[in-house]
Amino acid sequence: MKRHALIFGVVGGLLIAVLQWIEYRFLVIEHSGEVYGALIAVVFAGFGIWLGTRQRGGANQEPQVVEEERETGGGPGFSVNRQQQQGLGITARELEILTLVARGLSNREIGVALFVSENTVKTHCARVFDKVGAVRRTQAVQRGKELGLLP
Repeated sequence: MKRHALIFGVVGGLLIAVLQWIEYRFLVIEHSGEVYGALIAVVFAGFGIWLGTRQRGGANQEPQVVEEERETGGGPGFSVNRQQQQGLGITARELEILTLVARGLSNREIGVALFVSENTVKTHCARVFDKVGAVRRTQAVQRGKELGLLP
């Protein structure tokens, strides 16, 4: 009985070794181009993701400027007329958008600066234009200055 178990163990071990050798030949020798191509693709994809999420000076400095303006109310020495803002029902985000419109940024640039879509910027613009009684961007900026919302 022990002899049969020993024989089955040795034969099983040999079969496992043969199967692993066949698998090695199949993966490494016969399909090495595909395996290496996949590895290179994974490395480049990871590198591309890393580059895409890396913070750079140009585009990522804008939100910092926006954040500083939000804290100071538009610039040094200027204070937003909060009563006028509340009276018109202008939210902080709409005021932020109006401030960036006054700086001459396009909807796309505002969207990038605030990490929102261009359509979201358009919606906020339409609402703030309606609240200040403007039809165009220049009118909205002029009304914002007259109402004490912009410096």
